[in-house]
Amino acid sequence: MPKMKTHSGAKKRFKVTGSGKLMRRKAGKNHLMEHKSGRFKREQQGRGEVAPADQKQVRKLLGL
Repeated sequence: MPKMKTHSGAKKRFKVTGSGKLMRRKAGKNHLMEHKSGRFKREQQGRGEVAPADQKQVRKLLGL
């Protein structure tokens, strides 16, 4: 049976840490930022962890 292909969209959006956590980018910080509060913009910095309910599907897309 041939190897499973990694989902191209998923590999661009999710990263796996050394300990195996799945990290994602936080939504809402692409554009239209001038009316959003400084607190909101700071909270959107960095990465968030993928929700437990979604981890199985994301791992499957990444071929893990």
